[in-house]
Amino acid sequence: QVQLVESGGGLAQAGGSLRLACAVSGRTFSAYATGWFRQPPGKEREFVAAITWSGSSTDYANSVKGRFTVSRDNAKDTVFLQMNSLKPEDTAVYYCNAGTNIAARTARSDYWGQGTQVTVSS
Repeated sequence: QVQLVESGGGLAQAGGSLRLACAVSGRTFSAYATGWFRQPPGKEREFVAAITWSGSSTDYANSVKGRFTVSRDNAKDTVFLQMNSLKPEDTAVYYCNAGTNIAARTARSDYWGQGTQVTVSS
């Protein structure tokens, strides 16, 4: 089974930056992309960004395009989400998923991390 641990969340002011990290261990498959999803309080989980195993392809939700950047360091089995120009509406629990279909923006239910809280104040 795959285990994912998110870190890097915390408090930020509007316009500030945070960098999230997702450490992946266990059995993974290169055919899957790694995705970032978020769940604001009282709302459904939504797609944020994804990156293929090679890092050659990325995808972003329109709400974060131009502000967030997803990358990965395969030598350290870690995927990052650099979040710049943060807005209060970015406040959510952020999750990474190791079973993401980058084209469909869907995630396997058994490949989630525990999440990390991001709070952006105005």
